[in-house]
Amino acid sequence: MRVLLPASRVSSLLRKMIAAGLQAADPYHSLLRTVSLVGHSLRVGRRTYDLRRYDRVLAVGAGKASARMAQALELVLGARLEGGLVVVKTGHSVPTRRIRIIEAGHPIPDRAGLRAANHIRDVIAGLTPRDLLFVLLSGGASSLLPAPAPGITLANKQRTTRLLFRSGATIQEMNVVRKHLSRLKGGGLAASTQATIATLILSDVIGDDLGSIGSGPTAPDPTTFADAIEVLQRYKIWRLVPEPVRHHLLQGRRGAVPETLKPGTRRLRRVHHEIIGNNSGMLGVVTRVAREAGLRTVLLSTAITGEARQAATQLGSLARCMVSGMDVLRKPCCVVAGGETTVTVTGRGKGGRAQEFAVSAALEIAGLQNVWIAAVGSDGTDGPTDVAGAVVSGETVARAKQLGVDLHSALKRHDTYPALKTLRSHIRTGPTGTNVNDLYLAFVL
Repeated sequence: MRVLLPASRVSSLLRKMIAAGLQAADPYHSLLRTVSLVGHSLRVGRRTYDLRRYDRVLAVGAGKASARMAQALELVLGARLEGGLVVVKTGHSVPTRRIRIIEAGHPIPDRAGLRAANHIRDVIAGLTPRDLLFVLLSGGASSLLPAPAPGITLANKQRTTRLLFRSGATIQEMNVVRKHLSRLKGGGLAASTQATIATLILSDVIGDDLGSIGSGPTAPDPTTFADAIEVLQRYKIWRLVPEPVRHHLLQGRRGAVPETLKPGTRRLRRVHHEIIGNNSGMLGVVTRVAREAGLRTVLLSTAITGEARQAATQLGSLARCMVSGMDVLRKPCCVVAGGETTVTVTGRGKGGRAQEFAVSAALEIAGLQNVWIAAVGSDGTDGPTDVAGAVVSGETVARAKQLGVDLHSALKRHDTYPALKTLRSHIRTGPTGTNVNDLYLAFVL
């Protein structure tokens, strides 16, 4: 994995930490640690499947990391795997032999994703309990598998998705809505086939909630149509979503449309889930690398949420306290954190949550000597941009003024990408093949 970032006193260590973290979160190796085949005995985590009991073994899936998962599953199963199909974000495809890879739009669903979702529905509909279906799932699946409920068009879902992303809603809240507008989410995939299902998951959700990862196509969903309506109303976009969306949700609340798959449903007896990797695993490795480099290191949190700029201000404030000696951590030190922040977009700027985090942090640590803060999206694409994130220092604001870059304005307009590009502060990894939330680092040397 090649990690490109601006030169600084911490660049060598930062590059090593990011690369080690991404390697720990690599879905290919994570799956190989979880799944193995000896004779007819297939181990998936702590569960064992006797392949003599199954007529066919197939795989479907979606997500930014699903292609790498498909590669690993092909290696484990060999000729036992009949075939399959997974959908990945454009640019995240890898070579496979038996499982077909289709690229589609993310974060806004497109027609390629719609065609792939319909093909998956056709494939799984003909399976029986004597067929074993692997579902390879990772972050991004919600957008990559658009299967609109009856009466809802792809354009309806696209507009609703855009409104949700700009509203500041959390990923869990967005998925409550998306599950109730889909044929496959909220357990819909599991309900669409009789096959025995083994779902392998690379988690991008804090707490590894099965119903939230990829909107839970094989998981039970405790939320309701009423919950989906409440989310849209809370973020004041209920009247802005297309009328067919409102009609469908209201019909569901009245009981005229079937609910999502609920906990305890009999169908779930033949569905099993295995988490093969998550943000905590990545942070553990990153923390170890920092300590081995001689830094006093603390893992602050694996669950940072909320507005990116506010979370960044808090981390920057912590760095300021360490510089002044007001914190128990003493120099040289490193603070490691992970999670998934949000951005309530009010303008038409270009950026992402990691870049917004970095700019906000730069403003908070302005003037501090030997302090750096980095924010990195583990999938390598922060928002609709070609960068993974950015690294800033206590000197960034001064450099911005020299170059005529107004960081306050960039943050206000959510236009952080051009500002950070001018400052040459971006971190580039390219598509990483994984997706386990974000990584946040603060160095005080």
